[in-house]
Amino acid sequence: MTERLSLGPNCTIAGIDEAGRGPLAGSVFAAAVILPSGFDPIGIADSKQLTEKRRLAAYERIIAEAVAVGVGEVNARAIEQINILRATYKAMLSALAGLECEVDGVLVDGRAIPHCPCPQIAIVHGDALCLSISAASIVAKVERDRYMCELDAQYPGYGFAKHKGYCTPDHLSALRRLGPCPEHRTTFAPVAAILEAGCLPLELR
Repeated sequence: MTERLSLGPNCTIAGIDEAGRGPLAGSVFAAAVILPSGFDPIGIADSKQLTEKRRLAAYERIIAEAVAVGVGEVNARAIEQINILRATYKAMLSALAGLECEVDGVLVDGRAIPHCPCPQIAIVHGDALCLSISAASIVAKVERDRYMCELDAQYPGYGFAKHKGYCTPDHLSALRRLGPCPEHRTTFAPVAAILEAGCLPLELR
């Protein structure tokens, strides 16, 4: 797998992707990754296609070998205020700003990022087609999974370490039993429905 698109000769290009747009709880994360020329693509793929063991191994190699890695995060309260799409773009811009070097251009999964400070190319299914975007998807996923495991210890009973906040039957059952915790996105339909049914948030019980 190689970068088939170029923003010009000798450019420094970052791949950007997100993790956590769909879950009912927790922050949305994004990562920006600049890979060195000749980076070995073996083991690097769309994070959703990798087992946890392979994803963690790929993450460790990316962190060790990348020219630069930036991570951005936007929390549940901000997601409620500005909506998940804008929150995702905000996390991506934060990840880009976190890179410790200048960037000439960006390859981003999906749609172009509004107000991006440098030239960009948006690639549908970029996490499966472009090496640097795949690397970014892995970093974003691992960082978010670790965050959700921390939330699992902070808010036991919801199963965050297992389902990572996604809308699974176990998660919905815990929501009905315990009510939403402060990390739940109350504007997302399943959480809003539980609140409308009269289930009090955890902090009010």
